Amino acid sequence: MKRILEIIVLALVLISCQNQKKSTTLKLAHGLDPNHPVHKAMLYMADELEKNSDGKMTLEIYPSGQLGGEQQCIELLQIGSLAITKVSTAAMESFTNNYQILGLPYVFRSKTHAFNVLDGPIGEEILNSTEPFNLKGLCYYDAGSRSYYTLKKPILSPEDLKGMKIRVMKSQTAMNMVKSMGGSPTPISWGELYTALQSGVVDGAENNPPSLYTSRHYEICKHYTINEHTMVPDVLIISTVVWNKLTSQEQKWLKEAAMQSVPEERRLWAEAELESLEIVKEAGVKIYYPDKAPFAQSVEPMLESYKSQPELYSIIERIRATE
Repeated sequence: MKRILEIIVLALVLISCQNQKKSTTLKLAHGLDPNHPVHKAMLYMADELEKNSDGKMTLEIYPSGQLGGEQQCIELLQIGSLAITKVSTAAMESFTNNYQILGLPYVFRSKTHAFNVLDGPIGEEILNSTEPFNLKGLCYYDAGSRSYYTLKKPILSPEDLKGMKIRVMKSQTAMNMVKSMGGSPTPISWGELYTALQSGVVDGAENNPPSLYTSRHYEICKHYTINEHTMVPDVLIISTVVWNKLTSQEQKWLKEAAMQSVPEERRLWAEAELESLEIVKEAGVKIYYPDKAPFAQSVEPMLESYKSQPELYSIIERIRATE
């Protein structure tokens, strides 16, 4: 009897060890602060993944650039040393032109329209378009609408941009947009922008309300024009080196957890936008809501120029046809 009990105990230990071996932990790294709504959404995703998998899959999250900046994280994904990261879709333009479309000015009519596109077949196709580069998109996160903030005067129409140096991301699409509106685009890294504004190297920049607040650029720029020229989303990407090693069940658990985090991130982002606008207003920033039509008209030739690239222009047409 004693021998039988020993065998049963040994069997249970072996089963337990096998189950432990089957547990999968993925590392997710990004450059955002732990208080950022995107990081909070990632924590929610980690909880959902653990629930979905009954503890068989977990996420280890490294915020604040602990494992490197955006470009470094992308490179780590490509060699499979890191599983997941969050980047702006602008950073993905160098891998596939499809991502350019999401950064075009006024390609989305509203936030609801943008969400319908991103959550549908067009969005999914773009997420999968970087697989040849060992990168696969999991989902999109709301990164708000980008608008102009300036040092000396508000931008109430495209004409106001003439002669003004505006900081943009290192994105050809963003540079073409500012040029189309009459401004002088100046690519500067985000970390150097505060000093560039303070010293007058640039006359302004463009970004969403939470970024204006958390960067403390509102201390220098007292004019914020909500013209919402672009709605460039963030994208959660995974290394295909890692993805292809997962079982189909693990892939399903992870994809489900990512999608479950999307509405939570959008809720957190909406709260952050309202809170940020209130704070910068109290700090003396003047908020303007100009007619968007002249801005949209000034960049229409930029969108129409894609007719020379039929594959990309067909995406624009499909986006416009989406309700």
